[in-house]
Amino acid sequence: MRLSRYFLPLLKETPASAEIASHRYMLRAGMIKQHSAGIYSWLPLGFKVMKKIEQIVREEQNRAGAVEMLMPTIQGADLWQESGRYDDYGKEMLRITDRAGRELLYGPTNEEMLTDVFRTFVRSYKELPQLLYHIQWKFRDEVRPRFGVMRGREFLMKDAYSFDIDMDAAVVSYNKMFIAYLNTFARMGLKAIPMQADTGPIGGDLSHEFLILADTGESEVFCHADLVDMPAPGLDVDFANGDPNDLQSLVDERTALYARTDEMHEPSVFESEVPRSKRLSARGIEVGHIFCFGDKYSKAMGAKVMGPDGKEHFAQMGSYGVGVSRLVGGIIEASHDDAGIIWPKSVTPFGVGIINLRVGDDVCDKTCEDIYNQLCAAGVDPLYDDKKDRGGVKFSRMDLIGLPYQIVVGPRGLKDGIVEIKDRKTGERQNQSPEAAIAFITAQYADMSL
Repeated sequence: MRLSRYFLPLLKETPASAEIASHRYMLRAGMIKQHSAGIYSWLPLGFKVMKKIEQIVREEQNRAGAVEMLMPTIQGADLWQESGRYDDYGKEMLRITDRAGRELLYGPTNEEMLTDVFRTFVRSYKELPQLLYHIQWKFRDEVRPRFGVMRGREFLMKDAYSFDIDMDAAVVSYNKMFIAYLNTFARMGLKAIPMQADTGPIGGDLSHEFLILADTGESEVFCHADLVDMPAPGLDVDFANGDPNDLQSLVDERTALYARTDEMHEPSVFESEVPRSKRLSARGIEVGHIFCFGDKYSKAMGAKVMGPDGKEHFAQMGSYGVGVSRLVGGIIEASHDDAGIIWPKSVTPFGVGIINLRVGDDVCDKTCEDIYNQLCAAGVDPLYDDKKDRGGVKFSRMDLIGLPYQIVVGPRGLKDGIVEIKDRKTGERQNQSPEAAIAFITAQYADMSL
């Protein structure tokens, strides 16, 4: 993409309402525009990042055996009344009445709707397990929306739902999602720590939330420091044919160590279970939450299947959420500096920024065009700054939007046949021939696995 043809409305000044880094940089880098409290338009740069995050989430859900579908944003109140949650959910639910007087709502979550789908079509244990998900916009009328997309009212969420014949099988589904989440966040360059969690209005007895450490996190985190260094399970986990005990071992390895937010924290247990040198206290941002709640919804809504014993059983259920749009802000909180954003390669909006320091110079223009065309052909997706701005403006702009690499092309370097490559994260600079620079950048995106 040529910058001269791209819609990138940067702000020179930070709006006073932006209290945290992600909100400041998303506004300044032209990623979002606020329309009302907690409601944003996603502009091209922000939308591109969000779609990359969404695709990673999708790939890891599919790898774990979940099947994608799509449910509507508007739900009938009757399903929520059937489950008993309509009156309990509170003012966070946006309630609507259509022209025929029917009570509707803008869905904050989809347990009821998918339970209704399940009870309509599934009759036998032979059709289990079922693990279904969608990626859809949600609305929760937060009392105090703040921090940009970190606590918005409208947000994009992946929510998955599992249905099993008994609790043992339900825990297997839960473990698949637990492991898939760790791999998902690792692919985004994040270290997510699973924390024992309160089930809240969702219900059930088994729940974990996944938090990334950041100074601006809303939750206080207390955990064993070894969890920070523990790698993700990896993409070779056999979800389809592997031994369920192996999945349980991977989960046990991570849940055996103390990890709780302030809501669940027990200081005496923390001090007795965790050696002083391993006690970590920090702040964290929730990016995912999983629940196993048994027959809470299936019993209320009559979602039964015939079991192998010839008797009807209420399906044992779980639900699993990832805040896709929230992750855009979360990644920025975890990866930025005073100059701007530092995107991990897996979610960067463009693979590299090409900076032409002298637009109109035949040699500079030709070199930039050659680099741009070859990187496009290699699938790197470069952003070519072909605007007639001063060098300082170009450098500041590229640092702000946070592409992992920059290739700087200027007449002085080209006299010696070289261009400069800058690593945005480390600040390291190296001089290479244009051909070597192309090969170097292409190699950085050759393997995007864990």
